[in-house]
Amino acid sequence: MSMRRDVHEEVRARLHEAAGAHEPDRERMLARIERGMAGLSGSGHRATRPAVFGWMRVAGATAAVAGVLAVGGYAVASAVKDGTAPQQEVATSPTPTPAPSPDATSRAPEPPAPVEPTPSRSPEHRESGPPPSRTPSAPATARPPAAVEDGPLWSDGSVDPHSNDFWAQSNITLKTREQLTALTVRLRVAQTGGVSDAGAWRSLPENDFTLAVAERDGFLVYTWTLKEDRTVPAGEWVFAGQFDHARGGRDAGEDAYAVTATAGSRHLSVGGGFAAVGDRDGDS
Repeated sequence: MSMRRDVHEEVRARLHEAAGAHEPDRERMLARIERGMAGLSGSGHRATRPAVFGWMRVAGATAAVAGVLAVGGYAVASAVKDGTAPQQEVATSPTPTPAPSPDATSRAPEPPAPVEPTPSRSPEHRESGPPPSRTPSAPATARPPAAVEDGPLWSDGSVDPHSNDFWAQSNITLKTREQLTALTVRLRVAQTGGVSDAGAWRSLPENDFTLAVAERDGFLVYTWTLKEDRTVPAGEWVFAGQFDHARGGRDAGEDAYAVTATAGSRHLSVGGGFAAVGDRDGDS
């Protein structure tokens, strides 16, 4: 198989070389045709032939020359074609171009959604502004002060330290630097559950005062009133109300007291609240 291919290639190479080297001499061939026709016209025995046959010979000679040229050109073309044929033995089909989908041709591509840039922040960055404010919690119920003063009269409200989980005593302490000709002391104990009267006392003479105990608007109310034609000398005095209540520690935050008095021609007024259960020692 290899020898036949070598012989074939050698023959093809020689033909190619011969076809390339062949150069037909057209002028020489035309000269030979002219000489032949001149000889024919000089001889007597052919002079009687019609001129048309002479032109036919010229035409035939011309056709022959054209045929020789055509054959030579065909040979050259065949040799060149044979020389390039082996290079086309293996053909690769081009990669088909994918046809666009209907969606791609029927609508324009949608632009990508814009992405907002996120500002970069270094790890060491610290915000120097003030911290965010927090909603303040609701303030505790404001309590009136336990100790107050008006002129020569001073007062204080406190929960007696002997109070316990079932019973309590609220003390109102009065200090006066002048004699009082009129005095009313009122104690209001909030009804926190099970609150009921358990007694009352004062450090001044019992016969100088009247006492009234009543429940009004959710409070147990104790009222001491100085009798007419009686006086309270200068000094320190205590008025106390005692009561039972539901079991457990009791908050006296809603309890209150009020005092009105007369010293000479002046009308005085003091009042306040009581400390919660945690401050049973009272305010100073």
